[in-house]
Formats: sequence, structure tokens, C-alpha cells
Amino acid sequence: MRKIIVLFMLTTFIHNSFAQFVFQPNYDENKVPQFVLPNVLETFNGKEVKTVKEWEDERRPELLDFFTQNVYGEIPGKLAITSFEIVEQSNDAIEGKAKRKQIELTFEKNGKELSFNVLLYLPKNVIKAPVFIGYNFYGNHTVSSDTQIIVSDAWSRNNDSYGITNNQLDEQSRGASANSWAVEKMIDAGFGLATIYYGEVDPDKNDMTDGIHSLFYTEGQKAPANNEWRSIAAWSWGLSRALDYLEMDADVDASKVIVFGHSRLGKAALWAGVTDQRFAAVISNNSGCGGAALSKRKFGETVWRINNNFPHWFCDNFKRYSNNEEQLPVDQHALLALIAPRPLYVASAEDDEWADPRGEFLSLHYATPVYQLYNKEGIKNIEMPGINQPIQNTTAYHIRTGKHAVTDFDWEQYIKWAKAQLF
Repeated sequence: MRKIIVLFMLTTFIHNSFAQFVFQPNYDENKVPQFVLPNVLETFNGKEVKTVKEWEDERRPELLDFFTQNVYGEIPGKLAITSFEIVEQSNDAIEGKAKRKQIELTFEKNGKELSFNVLLYLPKNVIKAPVFIGYNFYGNHTVSSDTQIIVSDAWSRNNDSYGITNNQLDEQSRGASANSWAVEKMIDAGFGLATIYYGEVDPDKNDMTDGIHSLFYTEGQKAPANNEWRSIAAWSWGLSRALDYLEMDADVDASKVIVFGHSRLGKAALWAGVTDQRFAAVISNNSGCGGAALSKRKFGETVWRINNNFPHWFCDNFKRYSNNEEQLPVDQHALLALIAPRPLYVASAEDDEWADPRGEFLSLHYATPVYQLYNKEGIKNIEMPGINQPIQNTTAYHIRTGKHAVTDFDWEQYIKWAKAQLF
């Protein structure tokens, strides 16, 4: 019995010591491991890429395939909008400056159905408006105090500060995220906003039976295959389907739709921008690991941590690289390069070490050679800019004061940059 107790205590000690080592994120630049960053202009078989044609015919397809099969996952089929309905609209929104539409998109496949709602604000003084599109975390009604916005009945993560309990959204959280959405600034600048509650496309929990995935399952299937999509790719898919609708809306300039996302939804926005080249520009706000940040730096959130804490975000094949980032034949700079030559903005926050601001900046810097192939100006300097001092080229970057959030400062930069890039 004594030997058993001693063995148990020793095992517990080893486990706790290992857990302490594993669960302590690195925030020290001196402890970033040495790594070799793959050359974005060299194919997997060692061929140097020198032209746009070689990039588009050889390097881009193999990078896209790797990310699809090993990180974000393949969509096992196609599914278009079955029907849409404008369930509410008004020409007197945002103090009379805007039009508001709420559109329900419905999808049917294999005898199953899923619907999600797009909240669309458009400036009244613009005939065909450019639009920012992005997901929100706690329902369309949190984006504004507008009492006409429909409250979703979809599952939600609980949030005490928003008064969300029992995984149910209600009136108490109306306007709770308004500070993250500078709707009036967008309208005043001539832009519209399309936003969707991401939980209507796929609830953010480790359950692959209650979102869009189940519409694609064969009989008896309960989860995607190892190389197939999970939540990040599902949310990206939803952004593309919303763009399908915007292409049909006569009030929208669908050639000027900018996809935006913050945090995990920034990861989804980047993947949407990569896989759907109809998006005119892409914005990543504090997207971190699996988003804009370099994985091989192992700084803040890592591949292991993200796969352990959120196993439903990336395809199962990505788990091969948990605590094994050095074996990745790509890194996130290659993901950003796949957006070229379209405009791309990556933004960080000074206090958001978890998302690795330096890793986000370096990723954008190392994507620059592909933009240069197209004679577009990227981020040439390897030194980060000062706090609150944006660099705004075809690819843009800023690091601002503050924490993991979306602020008025962020939106002011995005609006200014979008105007310069798209007009």
C-alpha cells in the first residue's frame, strides 16, 4: 500500500510539473525558440517562384491545399442559399442616416435545415454602398441599442457581464457590444455594415451535431473526417454565403465588401478572405494563433493550447502539430500571402500578449514578397511601428494601446485605409 501511495504521489508530482510547464505561456522574447520560416516564394519541392503566373499556378494552390487539408479543413460539398427573406426593414435607422434590413438566409440539404440572420445597415446617401462584413459574438442585438434588432434564439456562451445565463440571449444584452462596432462612423464615411451572430452558423462548443456541419453528414455520421472543416471554416463559409446575398442586394456594391473579424472571428475572416477571392479586402483584429500570428514562435497562445482548449475550431489533422510547430512546412505568413494582391490589414493591441503582436506583425512582413510580385506595397521594415502609429499600404498594420478588443481607434484606421484602397 505504501508503495502504491508513493507511486501515486510521484505520478501526481510529474503530472503537475508537466502541466505547470505546458500551461505557462511564454511572454519572453528571449525564450522564443529558433526556427526556420518557410520561404513563401519557394515551392515544397524547392522551386523558386519568380512571377505572378508561377505563384498563381504552382505555389498558391499547394499552400491553399495544405492549409485546407491540415489546418482549417475541407468543406465536404457545396450548399447555396435555398431561400432568403427580408424579415424587417426601415429607412429611418441610426438617427435617420441609414437604412436597416434584417435578412434571414435559409439552407436545406439532406432533409435538414439551417437559417441565420444578417443585420445590414446602409447609408441613405449612397446609391450602392461598400460594406464591412463580420460576425459578432453575442447576437446582432448587441451591436447597437436599436430596439428593432431581432434577438437570436440560438445557443450562446454565457457571459455574466452581458447578463447571459443558461446559454440564452435576451433583451438585457441589447447594445452591450456597441463600443466594438462604430456603426455611425461607418455610415458617416459612406460604408455599410453587415453582421451575423456566429452562433447561428455553428455554436461555439465542441459539438459537431448542432451547426451547419450536420447538413453535410452521410447516414450515421456524427463528426467531420480528420481533414474536414470544423468551426473556423464553418464560420468562414457563412461569411461567403452572406456575400452571396449581398451580391443580390441592389443597395450594396458587392465588389467592395471588406471582411472583418476579431479574435477567433479574425481567424475566420482571414480564412474567408483566402478561400473566397470575391472579398475586396480583409481585416484581422487581434486574431493571434491560427490567425495572423506566426505559430513557430510559440509565444502566448500556441498550436497545442488552441487545439486543447478549442478542439472544435480546426480540423483534426492540425493536432499533429500540437507542441510540434517545427514540423509545419508552412506558417501564417503564407496564409496572409494567399490574400494577395487584395488589401490586407492586421492589427494588434499592446496588452494582448496572448495574441502575440510581434508574431502578427512579422507574419505580415514575411508575406510582403508575394505582394511585391503584384507591384503592391507591403511591410518592408522588420521593426514594428510605434504604438498608435499605423502603417497603411496595400498591407497595413498597427499596434495600439489597450487590450484584446475592438475600439474606435481601430475602426477609424480601417475606414481611412478602406477608403484609400478601394476608391
